[in-house]
Amino acid sequence: MSESESNDKIVYFGVININENQKTIGAVDIWRSAITKELFCEEKRLGILDIVEFIGMPKIEEGKKWAVAISRKIDGKNRWKLIKLMNHGKLEFLDPEDKTVTVTIEDFRIIDPEWWSFLVEKNVNRSIEITEESNVR
Repeated sequence: MSESESNDKIVYFGVININENQKTIGAVDIWRSAITKELFCEEKRLGILDIVEFIGMPKIEEGKKWAVAISRKIDGKNRWKLIKLMNHGKLEFLDPEDKTVTVTIEDFRIIDPEWWSFLVEKNVNRSIEITEESNVR
């Protein structure tokens, strides 16, 4: 471990509130490394007490970015999921109902008739109305 890594501090960076029909159904808490500026994220679903898939300060693989995937078919707290997106290719993940989903990724965005996404890094400290795809950055 280098000296800069041992002096690094992980600090709270912000939140993204996930809203559906103007009601908050969850949030993504975001922390950031003071030295490397690397992001660490955790999803919080209202009414869900289960432990999330990523515990602690999970690292993201190089070349991937934190994103939120949103279903166009599901409503309520199971409509969204924190995921790790690559630049392009096929991504498989478990939706909040533990069903396997396979989507196509282009330029760090989901291209799929049933799912869409937005990047965490571009939407820190915002409330995102997930019934409208046009209000994300």
